[in-house]
Amino acid sequence: MKQIHIGLLGFGTVGSGMVKILLENREVIESRLGASLALKWIADLDLERDRGVAVDASLLTTDAEMVVDDPEVDIVVELVGGYEPAKSFILKAIENGKHVVTANKALLAAHGDEIFSAASRKGVEVGFEASVGGGIPLIRSLKEGLVADRIESLFGILNGTANYILTKMTDQAKPFSKVLEEAQALGYAEADPTFDIEGIDTAHKLTILLAIAYGVPIDSEAVYTEGISKVTPLDIKFIKEFGYCIKLLAISKDDGEAIEARVHPTLIPDDSMLANVNDAYNALYIKGDAVGNVMLYGPGAGMMPTGSAVVSDLVDVARNILTDAVGRVPSVGYQPAGVKARRIKSIEELKTEYYFRVSAEDRPGVLSKISGILGKHQISIKSVHQKGRDLVGAVPIVMITHEAKEAAVRMALSEIDQLDVVKDKSVLIRIEGWR
Repeated sequence: MKQIHIGLLGFGTVGSGMVKILLENREVIESRLGASLALKWIADLDLERDRGVAVDASLLTTDAEMVVDDPEVDIVVELVGGYEPAKSFILKAIENGKHVVTANKALLAAHGDEIFSAASRKGVEVGFEASVGGGIPLIRSLKEGLVADRIESLFGILNGTANYILTKMTDQAKPFSKVLEEAQALGYAEADPTFDIEGIDTAHKLTILLAIAYGVPIDSEAVYTEGISKVTPLDIKFIKEFGYCIKLLAISKDDGEAIEARVHPTLIPDDSMLANVNDAYNALYIKGDAVGNVMLYGPGAGMMPTGSAVVSDLVDVARNILTDAVGRVPSVGYQPAGVKARRIKSIEELKTEYYFRVSAEDRPGVLSKISGILGKHQISIKSVHQKGRDLVGAVPIVMITHEAKEAAVRMALSEIDQLDVVKDKSVLIRIEGWR
């Protein structure tokens, strides 16, 4: 049986899952592939730590450059993470004529165009299914399953840490800081959780999906990004009363003229499909012009789910090697000539509904002043509730608006916050009202 030789860089959580799957599912993989995926090297700086998977010591090395330069290695798997030396390893592997598989969404969001262009020039493939959605086949579904469709919109829960925190805050009415501590203790959140809780990780993933869905160059700076660290139990309580739940969503929409690309906490109806995606699970809700609505759901991270996605890329690349079909599917699903810049809308252009919470003194005429400012900016109120006093004596005034323009909303809230009766910065959370 023909062997496809694999060189692994990075024997951490995902690398361990990949190796475990290759060893334990060897027979089923070979029966589907018609060849053997043979580990030639496993490179890592720490070769002593127990990964829970037994490998031949002769496969282990601390010399990643040697793996990349080995002429017998057909596919290099980069699971080092970060920007460098991962980028250099990938580009050198490509220059050496090797195919690459990676789970490195941050690197692809920053340097994906450079990597994909280098691979195209050398006639090799880059697999990156594991970079978005863990074990859920999001990328392959967009690139191949929905190749006939114009993608009209994407709504994604793409970070398990943020989703876990928001789920627990909603279910247990605990503050963000407390739930974050619990998530770190359970291993759901990193010691430095910034990328997860501030929406950066989700923005990286949306950047990759934009390239595949719309054939646009990769540009992570174009994605408007907000995190969940300012979400409070008080807002979650009011949100539930209005019949919504809150999720950190990656959102894109294509109106034919320009594309929305944004990541932020979002209210969605509590009977919608995405509202029931809880804990550390991920989901992507896709609307295509021909297929209609599709939702893909599953574990978005973890040793075995993400390792499964890495192995799926290995099998895909190996099949193309065996059939001399390398390049059959372009890296982002579009031929190089089909990748074209599109205008990405600024957040100020957004038109949507909004949730506001204003903390104001409990005196006559306050609501009238606030309503007057909103009316001046053409912001129409759909629903308003004035709640009981909070601990500092101010009254929360909670509103849901009809559709309004973000630029007008920002100006109005800025004016409202300048009122002498308003005691704290107003809260704004955007709403997506579909089901």
